[in-house]
Amino acid sequence: MTSPAHQPVDPVKLDKLAEVAVKVGLQLQRGQDLLITAPVAAMPLVRLITKHAYMAGAGLVTTFYSDEETTLSRYAHAPDESFDRATGWLYDGMAKAFGANTARLAISGDNPMMLASQDPAKVARANKALSMAYKPALEKISNFDINWNIVSYPNPAWAKQMFPDDPEIVAVEKLANAIFAASRVDVADPIAAWAEHNANLAKRSSWLNGERFSALHFTGPGTDLTVGLADGHEWHGGASTAKNGITCNANIPTEEVFTTPHALRVEGHVSSTKPLSHQGTLIDDIQVRFEGGRIVEAKASKGEEVLNKVLDTDEGARRLGEVALVPHSSPISASGVLFYNTLFDENASCHIALGQCYSKCFLDGASLSQDQIKAQGGNSSLIHIDWMIGSGAVDIDGVRADGAKVPVMRKGEWA
Repeated sequence: MTSPAHQPVDPVKLDKLAEVAVKVGLQLQRGQDLLITAPVAAMPLVRLITKHAYMAGAGLVTTFYSDEETTLSRYAHAPDESFDRATGWLYDGMAKAFGANTARLAISGDNPMMLASQDPAKVARANKALSMAYKPALEKISNFDINWNIVSYPNPAWAKQMFPDDPEIVAVEKLANAIFAASRVDVADPIAAWAEHNANLAKRSSWLNGERFSALHFTGPGTDLTVGLADGHEWHGGASTAKNGITCNANIPTEEVFTTPHALRVEGHVSSTKPLSHQGTLIDDIQVRFEGGRIVEAKASKGEEVLNKVLDTDEGARRLGEVALVPHSSPISASGVLFYNTLFDENASCHIALGQCYSKCFLDGASLSQDQIKAQGGNSSLIHIDWMIGSGAVDIDGVRADGAKVPVMRKGEWA
């Protein structure tokens, strides 16, 4: 009698991840519709999430799939003018769905190097067209109109990028186990583990909100950066309540507490501490300089052309929309694994995000108009791209309105 073939992705833990995505990530409500986007490789997780969504009483679950080979076919065979277009009708439909209280779930897991060998100019044009088409839907997400969530699935191409020296089946198993550990589903009761974790993140946010710092000062190798904080900013971490009244965990995993910088009050220089995987391009050793809140100089050892095209997306692309604090000892950082995926790598390190701010990171943010958010320092852009600036060698001070400094982090750990 032959033994069953070894499964690189543990089916029990995968089912737990699907359950956590629905019950913790989304807290999907009875009768609520759900829109999922996923790579075709993630179909096993999509099926489990769909099952748990309907068990939770979902109205309709609709999934849109992406596929690496069809994406690459565009770059190989499409006419040049194709790269200035995006499926606006699809994103208009998504915005309409979110306007009708449909929940949003994205499964990440694309090959991080998918577009590495493609023409950077075409990649940048396609990304810009996509950003413009997606904006009506993205605004409903970034403004937290609805409950939303991102989880990940171990796509073989992604696994081989992380573990190039292993056979594919071994690489997939390693990545799957890393995803399960970071997502807190490799324990007996993941839902209880998430409740405890959310409580700890809420404590950090509460302390920072009590301090009301006017700025944060980051110092470390290649970094001397002062990030002014928006007027009336509010720190968040872990579970958040969307405008529709549903409390969700937008990112699984998450280790961060985050808020909104002041778009005009960022000064100094900063160096990235991990590579940024952006839309199939790896951008490494980023070094930028800010004046008056705006990036005036940007370099990278790899992907510099794509970085500079991203910065030229619109006026807000050179300004910050988020600053986030993560201890260097976070489980993802302690794993020593570079994921080449922002959802994970941003939770291994303090980070900043270029572009669009989150309106929920203001006191009474749900009631503020776009003009009020701008007046208080909130940034607006077609993009929101996180990149990592924290490490065990970075110190952070909170700066009070009178200039007094309070230690926030020392050598990457909470002071």
